[in-house]
Amino acid sequence: MASYPTSRPTIYDVAAEAGVSKSLVSLVLNDSDMVSAPKRDAVLAAIERLGYRPSRAATALAAARTRTMGVLIDDYRNPWFVDLLSGIREVVEPAGYLLTVAERRTSSADEALEGFLGSRVDALVVAGELASNHADLGIPTVVVGGRDHDVSGADHIASDEAAGVRLVLGHLSELGHLRIGHVTGRGGSARRRLAAYVDGMADLGDSPRIAGGDQETNEEGGYAGTIQLLDAYPEVTAVFAANDTMALGARAALKEAGRRVPDHASLVGYDDSLLARARFLDLTTVDSRNDEVGLATGRALLRRLAEPSIAPLSVVIAPRLVVRSSTARISAQLA
Repeated sequence: MASYPTSRPTIYDVAAEAGVSKSLVSLVLNDSDMVSAPKRDAVLAAIERLGYRPSRAATALAAARTRTMGVLIDDYRNPWFVDLLSGIREVVEPAGYLLTVAERRTSSADEALEGFLGSRVDALVVAGELASNHADLGIPTVVVGGRDHDVSGADHIASDEAAGVRLVLGHLSELGHLRIGHVTGRGGSARRRLAAYVDGMADLGDSPRIAGGDQETNEEGGYAGTIQLLDAYPEVTAVFAANDTMALGARAALKEAGRRVPDHASLVGYDDSLLARARFLDLTTVDSRNDEVGLATGRALLRRLAEPSIAPLSVVIAPRLVVRSSTARISAQLA
């Protein structure tokens, strides 16, 4: 066992004794459910061996606000987060808070949450997929969008994805498209959009045509999914991608297959990101109003910081369709 000086042991001594990080010791001291049983036992045993007792000064310091808020996202490359972060920042920065962002693609969600809690952020935004459900994290938390897993006691802010998909299918059917394919991927929002697509196709009286469920919701996933879609359902006259980034990959796959957009296939995305507005893509898409989602998220965070005991809030924001040149009335030879 390691030896330590006779001075009062610190949290760093406990971390070294237990073979864990200082942040993980903090989580144990705060009784977080994010720590596995073996690591918790190791930390508690180290505390007992060393006779560690948190100082009152350290406890008081830990209780003080850091004026920072953590935001967990899936992938920096997805422009969906740009408007969301802008909206949150617009609300919380005038109140004296700064945002710190962690990307799930480069570290696990639990590692990111551990890092945020260890650095004592004052509030947390979960805008990425978690590996499992979590109990109340002990700080104001907002879950943004449809997620596979939840945080109990958190506020929820989301765009109405089912309504957005109905706008897509209504637009395409008005243009004469009934053989509409959908390229989907992993994650809660993709699954909700997929479920709405399946329901919508039933309402149109046609069968769903789906590909790409095992793909990430990025450009590569959109490309691979569209290749699968065209192989399985060559009759499709329109492709609906789960988001704008996937639609960019879908556009490349359609081009390689000799299908010019929109003459040979209409293409629709979701989110109205900067990609959709680019002249090259000029994508018909659903504006999920991520700036409004961000503003509502920022307001929810400040509300809960001011009144920690209030009941969880749920806000659903209505989307709107943005029509651009990637969709057109079905041509006679495709009908």
